[in-house]
Amino acid sequence: MATEDIEITGAGETADAEALSAGTLSAETARTYPLAPGYSVNVRSGPGTHYSIVRTLPAGSSIPIRCQCPGETVTGPYGTSKIWDNIANAQFVADAYVKTGSDGYVAPRCS
Repeated sequence: MATEDIEITGAGETADAEALSAGTLSAETARTYPLAPGYSVNVRSGPGTHYSIVRTLPAGSSIPIRCQCPGETVTGPYGTSKIWDNIANAQFVADAYVKTGSDGYVAPRCS
């Protein structure tokens, strides 16, 4: 299964390690959420597939969710959702590819 937001690849390093080295995640960030197993996920500059791809998170990554906002509806391994997760400044991931344990918001709404 592949859509514009995913590519199937092998396992890789975690997004947390990348974010720490890039200075976009503090060591105090307590909660991270895993991406759907077997999927690498595109990180976009805004909450929709028409936004540019900033980077791609490798399969096996976990991400911090700073805030969430509504955007383009996307179908992924965890259902269909219009929620997008902000993981760093101007970096968004479709929530349908993130195992949050909820069909709704799990973080504050982005302002």
